[in-house]
Amino acid sequence: MNLKYHHFPKYTKVLIPFARKLRRDMTKAERKLWSLLRNNRLGSKFRRQVPYGPYILDFYCVKAHLVVELDGSQHYTAEGRKKDAMRDAYLARDGLEVLRFLNDEVLSNEEGVEQVIYERVQEALSKGHG
Repeated sequence: MNLKYHHFPKYTKVLIPFARKLRRDMTKAERKLWSLLRNNRLGSKFRRQVPYGPYILDFYCVKAHLVVELDGSQHYTAEGRKKDAMRDAYLARDGLEVLRFLNDEVLSNEEGVEQVIYERVQEALSKGHG
């Protein structure tokens, strides 16, 4: 593991080029959420498009052990739900909590989404995750 990324458990170097592409090509909802999460606005640092094991996490707060995923319509098919359940179980085994929001939720209720994430971050930090 590269020492530069020692604070990221299971950092997957092979996914870096794809993660960079995802950072460049963020959806409108991802850009909106990133504007709410960046610069420690919610009390802890978030990173975007983080390679983790076989996955790339949309947004990840290391200190709070919190992953925030934005879901488009493909996540609500039977296959999408199955893949998300496998992914969430994989992350849960490492002690990570996953919050999922619909893209439309972020675009139409950014204050509500921001509040939910803020509360989860504060709760995690108060339990000693940070």
